[in-house]
Amino acid sequence: SIDPKDVGRSYEAIIRVNSQSGKGGVAYLMAADHNLELPRGLQVDFARRVQQITDARGGELTGGELMEAFTAHYLDHSQPYELVAYTHSSEEDSDQIAARVRVNGEERVIEGEGSGPLAALVDAFARAFGISISIRDYHEHAMAASADAKAAAYVEADVDEEAFWGVGVHGSILTASLRAIVNAVNRAEAARAALEPVAEPIG
Repeated sequence: SIDPKDVGRSYEAIIRVNSQSGKGGVAYLMAADHNLELPRGLQVDFARRVQQITDARGGELTGGELMEAFTAHYLDHSQPYELVAYTHSSEEDSDQIAARVRVNGEERVIEGEGSGPLAALVDAFARAFGISISIRDYHEHAMAASADAKAAAYVEADVDEEAFWGVGVHGSILTASLRAIVNAVNRAEAARAALEPVAEPIG
């Protein structure tokens, strides 16, 4: 039986995010505690990561630890590409973007165009870096109902043929969306780097 005093407490008192609770519990806590409404595919992707953590160390994750894991697994991937600033203009059926991107610490301006600012950034990455990005899924939402609320954007993209989720959070929904694309590219690069064999020293 649940003590009525407990009902007002956070859902965490009742749901424990452990390897049994799966994506439902994870998604609930991310929304309730952190205003992040993860789309379905990202829930699955992140729940897999949470499962690895709970399997490795046993026990449960609190809402705070869950956010740490989410940040480490998604938001912290800010290399090698970092979107510093951009200008965006649109004409009847085409958008242009000029983005200042820091690549391994060096800034350069990349330009692209497409039907919408996200397509224009995708075009810029193809032209400047030869990276093929194809957006499969896209979601956005305001994180709270206030004037200075941040927005969250989630993009699932094929980066050179392999699917990755990217996440962006910013005061501007467009900036959040563009950051989410760059985040997907950085996560793809990190995954590749992890798979690449370390070069043997010559000698």
